[in-house]
Amino acid sequence: MGKRRIRCLHALGEKSIRGVDARADRRKEVAEKYGVPVFATLEQALATGPAEALIISVPPGAHHIFMRKGVELRVPFFIEASVVDTGLAETAAACRQLGLLAAPSATMLFHPAIQQIAGIIERGEIGTVANVVHHMGNYLPDWHTYEKVSDFYVSQRETGGAREIVPFEMTWLAGVFGLPQRVSGHVRKTIVIEGAEQIDDTYNCILDYGKFLMVLLVDVVARPSTRRTLINGSKGQLIWDWSENCVRVYDPAKDLWDRRPYDAGQAAAGYNANIGETMYIEEIRNFLDAVRGTRPFLNTLEQDHAVLKLLYAVEEADRTSRILDFAP
Repeated sequence: MGKRRIRCLHALGEKSIRGVDARADRRKEVAEKYGVPVFATLEQALATGPAEALIISVPPGAHHIFMRKGVELRVPFFIEASVVDTGLAETAAACRQLGLLAAPSATMLFHPAIQQIAGIIERGEIGTVANVVHHMGNYLPDWHTYEKVSDFYVSQRETGGAREIVPFEMTWLAGVFGLPQRVSGHVRKTIVIEGAEQIDDTYNCILDYGKFLMVLLVDVVARPSTRRTLINGSKGQLIWDWSENCVRVYDPAKDLWDRRPYDAGQAAAGYNANIGETMYIEEIRNFLDAVRGTRPFLNTLEQDHAVLKLLYAVEEADRTSRILDFAP
């Protein structure tokens, strides 16, 4: 993600970039590939001059360390998608007190398909929403083909791949539909993934919004990588399959599907063809605009924390075999 964010900054014309990585091989790779100075510690990087902003692209278990650094330095910061909430409430409170910008990632809200879906729902094109089914799945060993699953954070129970993707997907779903009133679900380890023996690979989240229901299925089993959304409404149906590069809306009165194409941009070399760079670039554009005071960032630490609490509620519902009221 750090390399991706450098590409985002370059695409936006930013040239004053410094990198930080504890690993010498990664420092060498980034310096050679992107032409930016890279340091072993944040302190070394800051010794060369103050920072206008921080982009925190470290494993989720270390997010709180660098968010705290941002608060201490009084420097606005962007933080990648989280799965643990260590120190999150305290950081949010400190940022409110200081008036400091903290921008938690909300990548999918910048995807053109999600923006289309939000508009279709808001305009009532398919009527009153009755139910939503969303599946996101991708095979864990395909995430980093250049290293073993056991070598990075997705193999650890607290920051496991499937566990991380639940809030990643729920962030955009909450952006479109809000948060549910009641929660239940099931969490399981269903297959053997070498190097990831300790993690659950499938989350089935059942979310009650009062007037409609949602099922969110996340797994690190699916091959090929899958992202599909089905929304039934009183006036029609919406289907999004990211492999089709369009959102489809069904009008039962005309018995016709309206295909609405979009351009998600090119994927970087080595990435799934459906993971275009554009949404990442637009997310960082939003962050830089927020740093410079021209528009607010699309997500907040408080909303990010609410989504994480939803993940934890699903896990508790599975442990206790209960349906839980949800009030983050």
